[in-house]
Amino acid sequence: MKALRRILAIGIKEVRQLARDRLTIGMIVGIPLLQIILFGYAINLDVRHLPAAVADEAGTSYSRRLAADLQATQVVDFVTVAQTPGELERLLQAGEITVGVHIPPDFEQRLRDPSRPAVQIMVDGSEPTILGVAAKLAGTPPPGRIGQAATDAAPLVELRNYYNPEGRSAVQIVPALIGVILTMTMSLFTAVAIVRERERGNLEFLITTPVSTLELMLGKLVPYVLIGLVQVTIVLLVGRALFDVPFRGQVLDLYGAALVFIAASLTLGLLISTLAKTQFQAMQMTFFFFMPSILLSGFMFPFDGMPRVAQQIAEILPLTHFVRLVRGIVLRGADLGQMSQEIWALAAFFAVTLALAMMRFHKRLD
Repeated sequence: MKALRRILAIGIKEVRQLARDRLTIGMIVGIPLLQIILFGYAINLDVRHLPAAVADEAGTSYSRRLAADLQATQVVDFVTVAQTPGELERLLQAGEITVGVHIPPDFEQRLRDPSRPAVQIMVDGSEPTILGVAAKLAGTPPPGRIGQAATDAAPLVELRNYYNPEGRSAVQIVPALIGVILTMTMSLFTAVAIVRERERGNLEFLITTPVSTLELMLGKLVPYVLIGLVQVTIVLLVGRALFDVPFRGQVLDLYGAALVFIAASLTLGLLISTLAKTQFQAMQMTFFFFMPSILLSGFMFPFDGMPRVAQQIAEILPLTHFVRLVRGIVLRGADLGQMSQEIWALAAFFAVTLALAMMRFHKRLD
């Protein structure tokens, strides 16, 4: 009985300590709520409304009817019109569309020939699950095989998988994994390192030196920038050696995008460090940010399958933009000019979080 009372006393003491730690209480409630909402509401494998373009070189009533039928499936939304298959390929490379529909000039002749598909659909294979979703279009009923019974008709649609013809998941996952690793390590390392400095009293010593707040923060970030670039190199080399992941873009473009993303992740760590009082709290807050980044960024689940509200939240997260950048550069061979909007989004996140971190840092000093 005495032992039981001692155990109970220690348990009560632990509960009281937890009750005083508002951040931990928030995590206890917030993490399961966040998981339920994300998995139940935001994650949707039934992807619809993929951004698409059509190049209708036939220009007939049959071809226009086919385009309307494809749009009616709600699998694709035609956001632009292309003139040639080459233009469709450029739109795919720039990431402006994920599906391109090419209706050839001899479309009606192909409708008479049941041995040939009448339409080609180009799919961005760098995105997970998109090929399987686009395959639904292959079952779209033809507007009428001229002179043929429907039972004799060959598949109307030919799917062409761009950038990942073998359909290997490693090709989609490994490049984006760079962003996942950097999100976790850069934010966590920075947040924990600065909180540790505060716990040891070293931060107050640094403040007494003739250094401005901005210089102090940037000086703390520089070593981690180099660490981040090393991690990028490791993932690229291992991905190439073990999984034969292609690299179609320019190395300098990738490292330039990685630098901006690393800077954005590090300033997030700085901001967390101004909010957390202990290293454990810093780790908790980093994990709380890390989980929605993984689930909403398009790394594992298709971005276009998420509800509009979830997509708007995802656009705030830097990992969303870096996943697009790294897949575009590594797999599609795109350059930074074609994806400049993603760079600007990361730069804006960096500027906002750095400003907030500096404001919070001044407040903590006061």
